[in-house]
Amino acid sequence: MATPKEHIEDIRRNNFWIGREEQNRVVFKMLHKTVKLLSAELYAKDVHFLMELIQNAEDNEYPEGVDPSLEFVLTSCDITGTGAPASLLVFNNEKGFSAENMESICSAGLSTKEGNRKRGQIGEKGIGFKSVFMITARPYIFSNGYQIRFTEEPCPHCNIAYMVPEWVEEKPTLSDIKQIYGSASTLPTTVIILPLKPDKVKPVKEQLSSVHPEILLFLTKIKQLSVREHNENPELNTVSAIAINSETNFVTRKNIDAESYTLHLSASGNKFEECSYYMWRQKFPVKEESRVERRMDIEEWAVTLAFPFGNRLKKGTTSPGVYAFLPTEMITNFPFIIQADFLLASSREAILFDNKWNEGILDCVPFAFVKAIESLVKTENAPVSNLPPMFNFLPVKSSSYQELNAVRESIKAKLVEENIVPSESNLEQKYFYKPREVGRLMPAFWKILDKAMGQGVSLNNLSSHGIYILNSAFDKEEYNEVLDFLGVGSVNNEWYAKCIQSSNLVLGVSEDVYLELLIFLADNWSSNFSSTNIGNISLIKYVDLNGNVALCSISSLAKPGCKSVVCLSKYLQKDLSWLIDWNKEFIFVANRIFMPKKTHYAIRSCYKKQDLLTWLTDCVKVVLRIIYHERNVEDLCRIMPLVDNYGNVSTKRKGVLVPANGSNWVNLIGSNPWRQQSYIELGEDYLRPYCYAGQSTHGKQFLEFLKSNVGACDIPDISPPDAGIPAVYSPLTKQNAFLLLDWIKNLKNNIPQKLLTCIKEGGWLKGHYEWFFLNGSVLVDIPLVDQSFYGDSIHNYKEELKAIGVMFEYSEACQFIGERLMSLAASSNVTRSNVLSILNFVKFLGENYLPPESLISSIRRGSWLKTHHGYKSPVGSVLFDQEWKVASQISNIPFIDQAYYGEEILCFKKELQQLGVVLGFDQHYALVIQHLKSPLYLTSLADEAVLLVLKSIRYSNSSVYNLLVQALQSTKCLKTTAGYKSPRECFLLDPEWGCLLQVFNDFPILDLKFHGSSTSSWKTMFCPFSRVTESWRECLVNFLLILMKCIRDEKWLRTQYCVDPVRSPRECILFCPEWESISPIAMLPFIDDRDSCYGKAIHEYREELKRMGVIVKLEKGVKFVADGLCSFVNPSSLTPANVLALLKCIRISNEKKNSLPESFYKKVSQKWLKTYDAANYYSPNRCCLFDSVWELYLNRRDGPFIDEEFYGSEIKSYREELKAIGVIVDVEKGCSLLADNLNSHSDFATIVRIYEYLGEMKWEANNEAAKRIWIPDGSENGQWVNPEECVLHDKDGLFSSQLTVLDKHYERKLLSFFTKAFSVQSNPSVDDYFKLWKGWESSGYQLSKDECYAFWRCVVGWSTEKQKLLADSLVKVPVDSGSDRILLLNKQDVFIPDDLQLKDSFEQSSRSLFVWYPQSSSPSLPRTELLEIYWNLGVRTISESVQREELSLEDGVELEQVNPSDVSIGRGLVKLILGFLTDLKLEGEKRHEAVKCLLNLTALKTPEPITVRYSLSLSSGEIVDARESRMIRWDKESSKFFTQAVDREELISALSELIKCAFLVEFDEEAVGFLMKSKNLQIYEEDEKFLAAEFPSESLSYAKRALLCADPFIVSLGNYEQAHVFSEYATYFSEVVSEGVLWDREEHISALSELIKCAFLVEFDEEAVGFLMKSKNLQIYEDDAKFLAAEFPSE
Repeated sequence: MATPKEHIEDIRRNNFWIGREEQNRVVFKMLHKTVKLLSAELYAKDVHFLMELIQNAEDNEYPEGVDPSLEFVLTSCDITGTGAPASLLVFNNEKGFSAENMESICSAGLSTKEGNRKRGQIGEKGIGFKSVFMITARPYIFSNGYQIRFTEEPCPHCNIAYMVPEWVEEKPTLSDIKQIYGSASTLPTTVIILPLKPDKVKPVKEQLSSVHPEILLFLTKIKQLSVREHNENPELNTVSAIAINSETNFVTRKNIDAESYTLHLSASGNKFEECSYYMWRQKFPVKEESRVERRMDIEEWAVTLAFPFGNRLKKGTTSPGVYAFLPTEMITNFPFIIQADFLLASSREAILFDNKWNEGILDCVPFAFVKAIESLVKTENAPVSNLPPMFNFLPVKSSSYQELNAVRESIKAKLVEENIVPSESNLEQKYFYKPREVGRLMPAFWKILDKAMGQGVSLNNLSSHGIYILNSAFDKEEYNEVLDFLGVGSVNNEWYAKCIQSSNLVLGVSEDVYLELLIFLADNWSSNFSSTNIGNISLIKYVDLNGNVALCSISSLAKPGCKSVVCLSKYLQKDLSWLIDWNKEFIFVANRIFMPKKTHYAIRSCYKKQDLLTWLTDCVKVVLRIIYHERNVEDLCRIMPLVDNYGNVSTKRKGVLVPANGSNWVNLIGSNPWRQQSYIELGEDYLRPYCYAGQSTHGKQFLEFLKSNVGACDIPDISPPDAGIPAVYSPLTKQNAFLLLDWIKNLKNNIPQKLLTCIKEGGWLKGHYEWFFLNGSVLVDIPLVDQSFYGDSIHNYKEELKAIGVMFEYSEACQFIGERLMSLAASSNVTRSNVLSILNFVKFLGENYLPPESLISSIRRGSWLKTHHGYKSPVGSVLFDQEWKVASQISNIPFIDQAYYGEEILCFKKELQQLGVVLGFDQHYALVIQHLKSPLYLTSLADEAVLLVLKSIRYSNSSVYNLLVQALQSTKCLKTTAGYKSPRECFLLDPEWGCLLQVFNDFPILDLKFHGSSTSSWKTMFCPFSRVTESWRECLVNFLLILMKCIRDEKWLRTQYCVDPVRSPRECILFCPEWESISPIAMLPFIDDRDSCYGKAIHEYREELKRMGVIVKLEKGVKFVADGLCSFVNPSSLTPANVLALLKCIRISNEKKNSLPESFYKKVSQKWLKTYDAANYYSPNRCCLFDSVWELYLNRRDGPFIDEEFYGSEIKSYREELKAIGVIVDVEKGCSLLADNLNSHSDFATIVRIYEYLGEMKWEANNEAAKRIWIPDGSENGQWVNPEECVLHDKDGLFSSQLTVLDKHYERKLLSFFTKAFSVQSNPSVDDYFKLWKGWESSGYQLSKDECYAFWRCVVGWSTEKQKLLADSLVKVPVDSGSDRILLLNKQDVFIPDDLQLKDSFEQSSRSLFVWYPQSSSPSLPRTELLEIYWNLGVRTISESVQREELSLEDGVELEQVNPSDVSIGRGLVKLILGFLTDLKLEGEKRHEAVKCLLNLTALKTPEPITVRYSLSLSSGEIVDARESRMIRWDKESSKFFTQAVDREELISALSELIKCAFLVEFDEEAVGFLMKSKNLQIYEEDEKFLAAEFPSESLSYAKRALLCADPFIVSLGNYEQAHVFSEYATYFSEVVSEGVLWDREEHISALSELIKCAFLVEFDEEAVGFLMKSKNLQIYEDDAKFLAAEFPSE
């Protein structure tokens, strides 16, 4: 098997042909194209590289028993040696890169993620890892022995970028990486190093600092994520450090599609924060209509909702509300978080709302939300008072996203149909109902109820009055928004009457509460209760004849003639008692009754006394009458009236329910389901003790009497209703559970089906999951009926439990356990009790001589044992004792958390040791080193800690103790004579030093008094720290080094620098040829080598000067160039060598991470760079650097590109340096500059290229100067125009004089660019059409028919609002002048020809009176719609505008009214027209509307022709006249049909005889010709043409020939004049009817007229009409047949 390095060489050789003589041109062409696409994608997408890396980490595979973690460390150390100002290191403890992974990352388009999304991978197929090239030019990967890097620069061997791997030999090394990560810690398997581009350092820091603490919320693998910055000086750190941990506490399986669990997130940075989230995850099948190509392999959507308990973890002021595994930037305004596999924009800012995949997911969110809220609210053991806060998760507030508001409305619609709102029951049992079934009470009444319950009043039947009462904990002002959202309203006013009447709120409470009730009624009397039944209930207290407190109603006192008056005494207390006693004897005499003394006293001290007295004065007047009858008890019981809980009296009943108070049915059900079955619910009065005729009876006795004699019954003795019981959907109390079982026992097999289904499916039976070790040593949980809760009594109901589905048989239990074991594979961390149970079980196995090895081997590697550093496996964990005390000072040993497990854990030392736990120190030095603390915590070590470190080095091998050495060698952990120092800074005193300390007294000598004299015996252990054992000779060398420092720092060398000629060696430069190109443009401190000073001999001491600090190389003296750069007064004097030397200085500065001063950037911002525009020099920020990427779009001379011909090709190698001083090198950033430079061009091809480039970059004009578009006039000439004067298209050519039409000059692909960049409208706007027409109106321009057609075709497509605007501005409309041109006339003098006969009459005048419309209607300009637009514009119809004179008839001739059928207007005609209209594809309603004008006509017959005179008044005052004389006239305005009488009988008889003769010869054409000659009949030329057109074949049917004989016969009869009249009549009739019906469809009038004419000749006989329709392929539909039957019922 090849080593990683050999594998990389194979990839380079096989994939990229490196080191091979031959080359595959096809492969290289494909690779080059791929690289170009990748480059374009990197610069086109706004990719969040950090999210890409987190996605990759989540998709990675991790070893078992490892908590997946991801760490980002930013360091300013240049560990790669690339000169990067900072590097980002990514650490991931995944399994590491495999050979397949390495092949994938080095390939074009090959991904190991394809098809893996349904296995949980969250990354999208895309640029993936290569997104790191946005921030780095050279990423490094260290994983599983691979040490490679990539580069964005093309490989010199194959000219391919991004994907050619290079093996890393030297920098960085693993030790370099460990130095950053922490030498004491083991490096994770995979390390990615990204040396950052200089301009990306700040954005990367911003991204790292903005990592949201909730980022792990929906990641299933990564449990730890951290971000930190590593600098030698921590004060330089600017990244906000954060460490995020995720922990799942437990998982509860709900059903096959949903699960819930609690997730705990904690984040530590500037402060520690934590929050728990209730997570609901539900699966939904993917809908076929929602599938998209990117998710074709996904069969299920998983929607997860997170509900934060407490304050959410935040970064800033807002938190994202939508996740696609990682957070988007969407703020939903919802109190919960939505997670699903959404499709996102490449920037991850938001989901794609218009994507059908996302729409399908959002449709599922309401279903998941409702189920999640239901699981929260219906928590088994939660008291009802704890439930209302759960409703704060409802999306009460709307979102800024319209699509999410649709989700919100759907949630609302579903919630209102769910039994989710808790009601008030005053019982242990919880009840939930639909929001609309629950009502709210007034706060004042709740106070009364609370006090009443406190005084023992039972209110168990609050929800028995037609509506369920909202739980009091929920019915508060703080939940108003939630309740309004759910639609929970208030109870009606009658409910209060029912409640007071059915509850003991009057006599069962103290006087104070009673008065509060009266005050409540008084305060709300006029507004709420005056018209309710409260006036009829017994409410007012008084003392009756026996001295007992009785009640009367308010309404009875208001009745006329009331004989008794309730009184309030104004006397003192002693007089009040006397009055009440006296009144017992004289009640019917005095007609006065008094309120009880306690009530009097309470009223006197009442805080609203006056208001109450005022109300009582108006209302208190009642008398109670009771009639007794003596009859047989049995008879009385059978017919005895019963009073229900509302006070209604009834004698008929199906059954009787005991009173609600104390009843089993209320305790179990809460409401009365028997009400609809005519059961009477007894009121609470039946439970009170009473005294009649000296006999007292308490309530229980009376109730037993009712049970025995009236049949009052309760559960379990009552027959159940065939309905579900809501109570069984929640856990029942123990008492109610046994009550239900007793009921089932009594019913045996007679349980109604709905009730049985409800009991089986409900969650009323209390059970629990218990964890057991079975014989197979498998930990399982079994749901058992909670016998500790129910006791032994539960065993008495075995048959009943079986009947409702409880499992008892062994086979059933085995089946269930098997299914349960399969679900435990994803269980959460083991609890304390679980661990002790495991240990106890191991102990049990040992004590019973059972081999525990199998169990131990299966669990010893699992991370289930809680230590001080999280959950760990037993192997490697430590049980703390005093031997470990010193080790704990320097090492984070994973000690078992004894505080969590308690002292009980110490009883299992043997078992823990068997599992792999370390007991006792026993020289576990490797364990100490393995868990060594961070160097930050190893400063100032105690003596025993130092001794332990030395022992660890002695007793460990080098591979282990090197970790310790690396951690401590730079840590100030050793105490010396100069304070605490690192080992590298310390010296161990040696006799060889002699008197050296007397000369140099500041050496840090190891303090043996503190560390102990024995420390010196460990000298060899200090060897790895080097400096500790230095000799005195080495100290002398250090002294000499100090002397050299003084020489370097003093000013003693003379330079040619005019400002400060004498300088220290560090401030001087020794001239050499390397400085020759840069010296002309910068003032530099060269050592004065003139003969008058040092002379040329100074150069012989080059090396000595160099050691003193003199700068001899350009790379060391860039700072002097930056400080001494001259201003570019004459840029033409700059040579290419000068410019390249300056750029080289900038490169050196960047590589050394030295920032250049502002003065330098100010000087280089002047105009000094030469471009291809030879006339001018430009400043760097007005220049671009041309390269192969620019070449994809532009030519070199298309913009201000640096003149490569002048500077040479070497200028391109300084891309980053030019970019640093402002030159635009990135193709996507040059838009504004190229756009501003457009005005300098006039060549059309050049301008097109620039426009195409701007379009590709999605540039938009951002200033007025750039908002100009070039309109060419030839290739070199043209003009710049305003975009507002342009339009993309003018398909009809109407606007050539008004607007510049761009598609005449530019190709289609550029047109969309003009719209996006300049907001050029695609087509002329409505305003443009308005201006066009107004121009035509004012100029008197005569339109062509094509122009008019094009204009009105556009208007027809407008909305009604736009057409209204046209009506307001348009004055003239088009009129057909009879020539090729169309006139525009005032719309007041033009008319719509809705009556074609009138049109024919007025067209004989010389005036043009009728609006223009196309002769043939078309789909793009329907004539009916055009005429309707004219009408909306204010053009009148001819029929409504014309003035008619009376008919002109001869004297003595009168009009005769006849039946329309006598003039051929009947069913046959209407049927024929309907068939014709059907062929025109008219809808049924339009067909029927068209023929209705024929149905209500008044037919008038006259022997003479009808003459009518018409006149039209124009706006000028002119009158236009027309006269008409016709045999037939249809006046549609008055619905009159005038016809001249014609005798048709004789003509028709003769025709009949002729057709009969032709029939005998079978209408043979020769025989018919002979017959016609014998009768002197002939046909004309137009008849011949008609025959040829209608019957192209020679074989003609009988019926057709019969029809054709009619016309020539009529024409040729002996009485020519009569024949002519008849023919004229038939023609007029067919034309008048056709024109009247089809006035708005002129092109079809002729065809209908011919058809009617043929039918006229057979007198519209229905059979003949039917045959004629078949011959013309005409038919009518079912709705037409119904229409005919309705209009002509007699026929």
